Amino acid sequence: MSKKRLKSGTVLTGIAPNILLKHVENTAPFLFQGELDTKSENCEYLEKLRFYKKNLKQLKNIDLAEYFHICMAAHWTTAGTFVPTDVDNQIRKSLWCHGTIQKYIDKMAKITMASWKWDYRQVTNRKSYNHINDEVLSTHEGTWLSVAIGAYCALVKNKKTELAAEMAELILAEIKKEETLLLQLREDRDHINFLRAAPLMAHNFGDLDRVMIQWEMDENDPFYKRIYKLGHQLNPNYDPILVYTGKVNKEFSSKENHRHMSMRQPRCLRKSSKFLIPVGPFMDDWGHTLGNSDQLDYAEKAEIISAFYEGFKRQDQAYGYIRAYRAMISEIEGGLAALEQYLPFDLLAELKNSKFSELAKISREEFEQGYVEKLSAFVCPETGIKF
Repeated sequence: MSKKRLKSGTVLTGIAPNILLKHVENTAPFLFQGELDTKSENCEYLEKLRFYKKNLKQLKNIDLAEYFHICMAAHWTTAGTFVPTDVDNQIRKSLWCHGTIQKYIDKMAKITMASWKWDYRQVTNRKSYNHINDEVLSTHEGTWLSVAIGAYCALVKNKKTELAAEMAELILAEIKKEETLLLQLREDRDHINFLRAAPLMAHNFGDLDRVMIQWEMDENDPFYKRIYKLGHQLNPNYDPILVYTGKVNKEFSSKENHRHMSMRQPRCLRKSSKFLIPVGPFMDDWGHTLGNSDQLDYAEKAEIISAFYEGFKRQDQAYGYIRAYRAMISEIEGGLAALEQYLPFDLLAELKNSKFSELAKISREEFEQGYVEKLSAFVCPETGIKF
């Protein structure tokens, strides 16, 4: 990996910060076009990227902690987009093992702690809410947990005992937050939002587990035992709802919430944060947004429909694309016929005679009721819990 020495004397081995900003602009151009609120409390990380985009020469003066902060801001901004920035290993481990880490570790740890409260609601549609306190859950918590556990391991390694303990408390607080949300959704009998939350929790605790393994944490460490495999193994510190949720995700949601590779092709989806993909399979509202939007012309809407169909063919149980398709064409005067001239003839013929089109006839009410009934009937083989 090439190394770059900045004016500050810091030697970087990761992606150059100016290139990183280009990657952010590629996948989230709306950040630099005034669409987002970057000035409100806990949105300052968004403004940081806007500042450096306007003042590229300032990047030559940053130190390791500021580079870490930029990487964090870039990843938070893009984690909900179609092409997230590839700095995961940097913020989880590499920068914590930098040769000058002793000089910057305290500041980097405090940035990590502060990022737990960063407001990411504008830059992702993969969300579930606890209506009691309006706390939001997304895959961003998994990103945070993966950085926080890396920070914890680095702090322990560098004998920063007090900061390590503080980081551990925040990690436990995040786990408690997710546990509380799941229990609340079950108490509310909110089947659909529980099914939205399940893949989010599975993703988040999966990220946590991967970085614990990456740092080779001691399996006999009490903290390790308290937080490892929470969606897979019963743990006396937590309600069995966590394992139940992991099983629900595997049964109902895992095939819906993959990398959405087909959706990277229609670059028009990057025009607005409103077009970011939600949790599958409940994508009807997203489809209505796309169909209604005057930011997308008919050719672009046809391209999106092609991507829906391709995504379904790649993963034939990814019903979310069908839901989005049905809702989208319902908003277009003339429906699919209005877009036919923009679709290849062979693709159009295949689409019209496909299982995809047949399943698109199912109403939202019927589709969601099917999931309510299936979840109600499901018995977790590990915990015996029913919803």
